[in-house]
Amino acid sequence: MQLSVIIVSYNVKYFLEQCLCAVEQALKGIRAEVFVIDNCSADGSVEYLQQKHSGVEFIINEKNEGFARANNIALNKCRGEFVLFLNPDTIIPENILTEALVFFKTNADAGAAGVRMLDGRGVFLPESKRAFPSPLVSFCKLSGLSALFPKSSFFNRYALGNLDAHAIHEVDVLCGAFMMVNRSLLQKLNGFDESFFMYGEDIDLSYRIQMAGKRNYYLGNLAIVHFKGESTGNNKSRHTRIFYNAMNVFVKKYYTGTRGLLLKMLLRTGIYIRAAISFLSVPLRIFIHDIKNTWAEKQRNIYLIGDIASTAEAEKIMLKHKLQKSFRGSLLIEKKEAFMPTAGSDIIFCTGLLSFAETIAVINQYPKKNNYLWHGLYTGSIVCSANKKENGIVYSIEIPNSETKNTGDGYKFIPGDHLQYADSDKNA
Repeated sequence: MQLSVIIVSYNVKYFLEQCLCAVEQALKGIRAEVFVIDNCSADGSVEYLQQKHSGVEFIINEKNEGFARANNIALNKCRGEFVLFLNPDTIIPENILTEALVFFKTNADAGAAGVRMLDGRGVFLPESKRAFPSPLVSFCKLSGLSALFPKSSFFNRYALGNLDAHAIHEVDVLCGAFMMVNRSLLQKLNGFDESFFMYGEDIDLSYRIQMAGKRNYYLGNLAIVHFKGESTGNNKSRHTRIFYNAMNVFVKKYYTGTRGLLLKMLLRTGIYIRAAISFLSVPLRIFIHDIKNTWAEKQRNIYLIGDIASTAEAEKIMLKHKLQKSFRGSLLIEKKEAFMPTAGSDIIFCTGLLSFAETIAVINQYPKKNNYLWHGLYTGSIVCSANKKENGIVYSIEIPNSETKNTGDGYKFIPGDHLQYADSDKNA
């Protein structure tokens, strides 16, 4: 078997649905297996998806085991020559797994490979490639200096801001949201260090891969969508606290004496600076957010882009959420011609004839121009994440709106067919 795919999921039911839709397309022609490890979700993820993805092995944990341990549980079941650790809030193109496997075959020194990640609006995510968190590097990251000087090799050493994001580089650290690793190497290293609950485990594994004499490669020529924060939540204070705790584990493991004390001090100082900046900027962020929302309501157009089958499914979901008043029309992609509606629209990519690779190419070419949403053929949802600092948006055929959890919605899902009205509700 060539590849084992491991996805750890926690309360991201519909994002996982779209992820699995993309993964299944990308695995065509590859001898592979897929594991979904559910970390005790409360949103019915497993029940909803098991019936749709019979080829996926679902592992259900009785409690939230954290990212590292959950991955290791599945790793013990893997048979593939290579293992892909993949976040559930990702969209991958059809060619990416084949291309990554080819890279390993032609680069014998490769221990792990990562890719260029874009958020839901096509903006590059700098954590795609990183350096090890030395005291100075960590301070610049946590204090916000790296964000102020994103292209600096000094202030933004953490995200290697001076390196071309579209090229291939050997780097220190890869992101666990998409990390392909040789399985025999993983077995020698005993997988992830379970001392890390969430965050830091990919840094630690990347470090140990290098210590084992292998190299970590960032493949900037390959891109995915990572709906930043959906699988971890968007509570910034909690995010910072967990990141700080993870860095403490890393420091305790690899830094001793004066260097360790210095790094801990810089980490804490950086967090205080970040907290102060965040607190002072809250009123401005709220003001800008309100203006954007007001403008969006006035200017909003919704376009469905795809073939007849997939756009018909998405339109049913839109009607369920009473979005038809904003709907402007479908752009059917029969000849794969170029397309791009007026900036400021909500564009729903309906993948069927339209490929995931084509959607990623569009948002890469036109970042921030529109809000981009995804609906995979034969799925019951539409998802997006327009801002990595805010929760994503989900429109589901199961749930009419945010005010009700009633799943008796009058629709039924028929594999291999379109979403249809249930007979008893045709005239609702």
